[in-house]
Amino acid sequence: MKKKVAIVTGAGQGIGQAIAMAFAMKKYHVLVADINPITGNSVVDTICDKGESALFIKTDVSKVEELEAMIHKTYNQFGRIDVLVNNAGISAFGDPFLLDEATWDKIIDTNLKGVFFASRTVAHYMKSTGGAIVNIASTRALMSEPNSEAYAASKGGILALTHALAASFAPYKIMVNAIAPGWIETGDYSSLKASDHEQHFASRVGKPDDIARACLFLSDRENNFITGTQLVIDGGMTRKMQYED
Repeated sequence: MKKKVAIVTGAGQGIGQAIAMAFAMKKYHVLVADINPITGNSVVDTICDKGESALFIKTDVSKVEELEAMIHKTYNQFGRIDVLVNNAGISAFGDPFLLDEATWDKIIDTNLKGVFFASRTVAHYMKSTGGAIVNIASTRALMSEPNSEAYAASKGGILALTHALAASFAPYKIMVNAIAPGWIETGDYSSLKASDHEQHFASRVGKPDDIARACLFLSDRENNFITGTQLVIDGGMTRKMQYED
């Protein structure tokens, strides 16, 4: 049997890198899609150094033609696509009275439009075989700080898009789910303060591997009764009431 194939967007660093590594360690061919060739190729090198298979394709997910070309190349290279993880995203926070149209469009195009067109293109190849699509949203789709309007809108849109696509793709046995990560530290974990960890029921801030393991779970065909839903992974942070002393 051919090895399974997973596409991970925004896989050059952080959560995306952890997701790509997790699928590689499960013996998937991994397509690392990222806008940055330096970080993207570095992830591929790390995977290959471990004896597994990966390929990098430079991709700006806000540009539909680049997304479609990347997915077509992946299928032509490997002959199948089993999993798509729509992880790529950007953020920009600022006064909503000063938010310009170009910034709004860039965030929505990258975080939301790219998810739809990548999912639709992949679904063409999954129609006869089934598959799994996992969209990375955010707990900011469910709660907010000031000055996060464009980012919150894009991530809230992902949650709605997820159940809409799950309905449309159901006849083809394509599972579509979303993960809403909370505080996932992608920098120096050791620099976090005790008060940072104490904001969570889990008594710790999250790590990229926490999200990667969930992607593996939602991509497992044996879990095909899970579709059209969202999985909040935040150590209980959004459920913990906070009071000032």
